[in-house]
Order: sequence, then structure tokens, then C-alpha cells
Amino acid sequence: MAEKHQVIFYPVSNGDTTQIILSTGRRVLFDFCHREKAEDPGTPEIDLKARLKADLKKADRDYFDVVAFTHADLDHIQGSTDFFELQHAKKYHGEGRIKIRELWVPAAMLLEEADNDHQIEEFVLLRQEARHRLLEGNDILVFSKPRALADWLEPLLKERGEAAGARDHLFIDAGTIVPGFTLTKDGAEFFCHSPFIKHCDGGDIIRNRASLIFNVRFRADGQDYDYLEVGDATWEEIEDIVSITRYHKNEDRLAWDLYNIPHHCSYLALNDEKGDKETEPKPLVKDLLRLGKRDSYIVSCSKPIPDEKDAYSQTQPPHIQARKAYERYLKEVNGRKFLVTMEEPNGNKPEPITFEITGGGVSWIRSASIGAPAIILSSPPRAG
Repeated sequence: MAEKHQVIFYPVSNGDTTQIILSTGRRVLFDFCHREKAEDPGTPEIDLKARLKADLKKADRDYFDVVAFTHADLDHIQGSTDFFELQHAKKYHGEGRIKIRELWVPAAMLLEEADNDHQIEEFVLLRQEARHRLLEGNDILVFSKPRALADWLEPLLKERGEAAGARDHLFIDAGTIVPGFTLTKDGAEFFCHSPFIKHCDGGDIIRNRASLIFNVRFRADGQDYDYLEVGDATWEEIEDIVSITRYHKNEDRLAWDLYNIPHHCSYLALNDEKGDKETEPKPLVKDLLRLGKRDSYIVSCSKPIPDEKDAYSQTQPPHIQARKAYERYLKEVNGRKFLVTMEEPNGNKPEPITFEITGGGVSWIRSASIGAPAIILSSPPRAG
């Protein structure tokens, strides 16, 4: 049987939720942003909780194999502590909660001491959950191990009579492949680009800078395709990643067939200057954009991005100037299309944007809820 993987982007306004469904049936969810107003059928945002539960029920599951929170901003965690089962307290068990077999978090999520501006209950609960799983040594991977985290963990392990390095196997460094998935067994592997230790050492933690960034490589019928999952990185992190990845001769991990661009199409992922009509990417960011493969796609998890006069003076993302830059470089590499989650198939009732990855390429598939499923655009087979 031909191998087929899926990557699904959910329309949750300026927020992120993306699901990977592998041909083996394993499921990885990146971020979770449920807007309460979306439970009203009159709103354009999708009812994420209802959609994911229905999807899991159809697959006869009550769990995700992995849930990865790229960072702890509200638009990446909203509604999560009501939806998922949390191991650290029985009050968060049962009642139809969805289980997380393995939680992936950046070290920042365990370290960050929430100030009054960030002391929202969901962040505090997720921090407690991550700390609990790490201390128990079960069902978690933590990305990077800064000294501050070791200083927190080691005395607690000593109290339990355990060695200081007893949890080392649960920490993943940038520049390495995440254990638990292989191209041979699963048809996918996850290469961690970031965070780096420096993102959590020597000062205040800035969530966006310390977020998870991955190259996800899919293999289907002997063909490999690459997906960049980039959290809310700014151009500084992207330039660091390009520079360091090249230094370690891993430039193939920068190439992409599918790119989930950072921060809801903010110009800050390209440059610190928005530009009047179009953002000019920083040199290494430009290099990354030019590593898009033929027939590639870019997805912006954001509100619609209209090309109209008022949009050019908009302060908050998405930014039309950034969209124009992405579209220009996508055209340069002979890419397929720039897609916006809240625009497809229309802005009144958007549906998840679904890609299928097979030996024949990366294909954008229309949702069955707006008619029979149909391949809209697809990549032809490639050698190698």
C-alpha cells in the first residue's frame, strides 16, 4: 500500500494548531489554540475542540502520540488545560479529556517564572505539568538543558535519591534528531533546530526566542520531503539557525517543501523594518526562503491578509508587506502557493488546510466538508 502522511493547519485566527498524521497512524499535534467564541457556529474560527475530538473518535483514539507546545504564549496554548488530561493532579483527569502520550516543551516553559502580565492559569498549569512529568521521568521531552534548569532539577533528584543525570535522556539538544521516530519505521523524523541553551541562560526568557523549531522530514515510497515548523521565531533566531546549521554541514535540514511561517506573517520574522510596500528579508533569512524546493508551499496561520490601502499601516500581524516578500521568494523558487488559514476556502467559513505527502509529492487537498475531496495542486515525482 502506498504511504501517505498528512499535515493539517487549523483556522484559529492569529494562532497556531497543526496536526501531523503519519501513514502509521501516529499523530503529532503542534500547539493548541481554541477560541471560546468559535463554539458559536456564526464565527469564522473553527471549533477546535469539537473538530479534534470528532477526528480522534473516528480514529478510535483518545490520545495524541505527541503534543508539542512551541512556547507558552496564549495563542499557542489557549484552551489546552481544559482539553487535555494533565497527569499532575487527579482533578484534570477523566471527563473526556484527551491524553498526551508524550509532551514536548522548550526548557523555557519549565523555567519561566510568570510575572503578573503572564500569570495566566493555563501557562501555570502547563508549567506544573511539564515539571511533574520531568521529575517523574515519564512521558516528556524537554528541548535544551540550560544551567538554570539543571540547578532546579538536580536538588529535587537528590531528595529522591537519584543521580544528578538521571533525567538526561529526556533532554534534546538543538542540532539533533528527536528519538522515538525514524524514517524507516514511521516515515518521519524530527530534527531540532532550536532552542539553544543561550535562549534560557543569562537573563530574562523571551518566549518567542526560546520556542521550538523543527525540520520534519517525511519519507513516502522512498521519496523525502521537508516541512519547517517554526513557532514564533524572529529574524534573529532564523539567522542563527541558518548560520549554525550550515556550520555543522546540515544545510539539507533548511530546505523545505512546506513552510509554516512564524508569528502569523509578522514582518519581524524577516527584518526589524516593515518596509513601505514589501519587507526586505535579512540576508540569511533570504537564504532560507531561497531553499524552498520546486512546487513548495508557504502557510500563514493568521487572519486574512488583504492587499488594500489600510493594511499597509497595520501595526499587529499579519502584515501585507511580509506576505508580499514571502510570495516573491516563493515565486523565485518556483513554489506553488502562499496560503492563509483564515482565507481558505473563504474568509467567512474557513476550513483546515490539508496537505497529503506521498511518493508523488506534496499535495494540497480541499476539505471534504465543502464537497468531495479533491487534489488542488500537487508536486510531480522527483528522483532522490
